Amino acid sequence: MNLTERFLRYTTFNTQSSEDSNTMPSTEGQLKFADYLKNELLEEGFPDVVMDAKGYIYATLPSNTVDDVPTIGFIAHYDTSPDCSGKDVKAHIVENYDGSDIVLSDDIVTDIATYPELLAHKGEDLIVTDGHTLLGADDKAGIAEIVQAMVWLKEHPDVKHGTVRIAFNPDEEIGIGAHHFDVDKFACQWAYTIDGGDLGEFEYENFNAASAKILISGKSVHPGYAKGKMKNATLIATELVSLLPRAETPEFTEGYEGFYHLVSLSGNVEKASLSLIIRDHDNDRFSFRKAFVQRCVEMINARYGEGTAQMNLSDTYYNMRMIMEDNRHVTDIALRAMEECGVSPKVQPIRGGTDGAQLSFRSLPCPNIFAGGVNFHGPHEFVSVQTMQKAMEVIVKICTLTASIK
Repeated sequence: MNLTERFLRYTTFNTQSSEDSNTMPSTEGQLKFADYLKNELLEEGFPDVVMDAKGYIYATLPSNTVDDVPTIGFIAHYDTSPDCSGKDVKAHIVENYDGSDIVLSDDIVTDIATYPELLAHKGEDLIVTDGHTLLGADDKAGIAEIVQAMVWLKEHPDVKHGTVRIAFNPDEEIGIGAHHFDVDKFACQWAYTIDGGDLGEFEYENFNAASAKILISGKSVHPGYAKGKMKNATLIATELVSLLPRAETPEFTEGYEGFYHLVSLSGNVEKASLSLIIRDHDNDRFSFRKAFVQRCVEMINARYGEGTAQMNLSDTYYNMRMIMEDNRHVTDIALRAMEECGVSPKVQPIRGGTDGAQLSFRSLPCPNIFAGGVNFHGPHEFVSVQTMQKAMEVIVKICTLTASIK
């Protein structure tokens, strides 16, 4: 099975995660795919293939060198985003893409005006959907690239490498993919998530992240006799949201700019709830943003009575840069591997987080390498076959370069 065939087979599984679930994995479809993936690794002849009760898969490519070299790992997640359907994905290949708009189905077009990133892949073979689902390159492309790289190394014993560990996990898209990752079982000195975007992307810094769940308590009175008595919880919730700076939301920010993001708001006169996420790369600004949301809640309580707004504010993950600065060899090897594979590195901050960010704070330094997907989480997602091949080559090169460390 080649790399493209492997990825296309993975896309047929619906592995959307769900924030509304209290199971792990959060959806049954993820567990079905995990079981398939475990059996695939066994059929490929990898020893030590283990899938735990929560769907985490671990496997090993044994060292083929007598030298004492570091044990490294590669990680990818198999869930897809809840933001767009992942059921009945109909993927197909646009061969030798000519630089024009791509007709996904009769009434759905991925047009150059809206998606100019297509032009960087003119002449390549692009895998797209029919426009009714996401594709799932985030992160099944990463899984396919890791597996294919390990198969290639196993079939080429003349290429020397140390022990390589691989792991695939659920529920990254809902922020809990690393929560039950067994770092001790993985037993690596460092690792790489293969979960980035387009060709050459390399990331070792990410947002600091927090979430705020706010409950608003109101008071319901007949609207005809409500003056001086009613407290409309939903209106109070919208008033709280209006206190947040409009220009500091995702649609107005980029690069290192942080934001406040209203994820959801629902309610009635008696009760309302809203969910916010808070993001910033800078630690001091991150602390300021959390304190600002707290002040907004206090302002609402000052206006409408103590206890009107109650907030549960919790940190989600932190910027891995502080860890990577003490482990420069990990990033240096990846950058050298890209260059030796003819890939120009594009070092940039992640405007989000990866499982690697959380794992880096658990003594497993873990920067993020491109997997090739573009326009994640939507029906216009695509991945280049040639970019996937380059990602696989970079994984192989990292293994060989690590084996040369004395």
